[in-house]
Amino acid sequence: MVGGDARAVPPYSKMAVGSGGSGRRRRGALRMLMRVGSVLLTRFPFWHCLSSLLLNAERAEARRKPDIPVPFLYFDMGAAVLCASFMSFGVKRRWFALGAALQLAVSTYAAYIGGYVHYGDWLKVRMYSRTIAIIGGLLILASGAGEIYRQKPRNRSLQSTGQVFIGIYLICMAYSLQHSKEDRLAYLSGIPGGEIALQLLFVLYGVLALSFLSGYYITSAAQILSVILPLVVLFIDGNLGYWHDSRRVEFWNQMKLIGQNIGIFGAAIILATDG
Repeated sequence: MVGGDARAVPPYSKMAVGSGGSGRRRRGALRMLMRVGSVLLTRFPFWHCLSSLLLNAERAEARRKPDIPVPFLYFDMGAAVLCASFMSFGVKRRWFALGAALQLAVSTYAAYIGGYVHYGDWLKVRMYSRTIAIIGGLLILASGAGEIYRQKPRNRSLQSTGQVFIGIYLICMAYSLQHSKEDRLAYLSGIPGGEIALQLLFVLYGVLALSFLSGYYITSAAQILSVILPLVVLFIDGNLGYWHDSRRVEFWNQMKLIGQNIGIFGAAIILATDG
């Protein structure tokens, strides 16, 4: 063979080079999405504190008390900001994610037993189910998921517990579509297809809940959830005229609920890319 032909790259080598380049691009895209999910979840406590402060200011104008007593409220917010700051800078992220989950659980329990503010049952389901899912997302973060350069093995027990919490949230979503008039009307007015689309969404929530609770097909379920949640935030939660004007949900309470769904979206991205 002549020299030029001898140096020619075989066709399969060109295919290998091309597939290697596409693989690197795919890994780069997954890392970028993982970072986005981590940013949304680790910054959630900042939004939680801001929306809680503005919600309390909104209630003060109406001469209503906050969910928890004021001295404990300041301590609670200080702990949330501390955990969020260390998580954001990547300092002992696992420990501070666990601390943020514990802080949110304690403050939610204190608000529940305090009895200062009374909510309708349908609103309680919306509020507490999302809080449970956020706690689950923080436990997933504490397990080591979402770390680009993982130095220690992932804690599968924490991740499984977090996935179960998100599964409980999805069960509550499916329940609300069947038994909450307020949620049904919000979905019927926000999505095309009417009752048929509503029932299909109910089945989808149920299937996703089974996946998260059982631990099977987590990556696929998280990918589907990460597609659904932005649409829910935009067309359902974002319908402020319906929730605030028609259903009398306090404006900043609804904004807090939107922030919670965005945080859950971040957890879903982490599981979809690093499940």
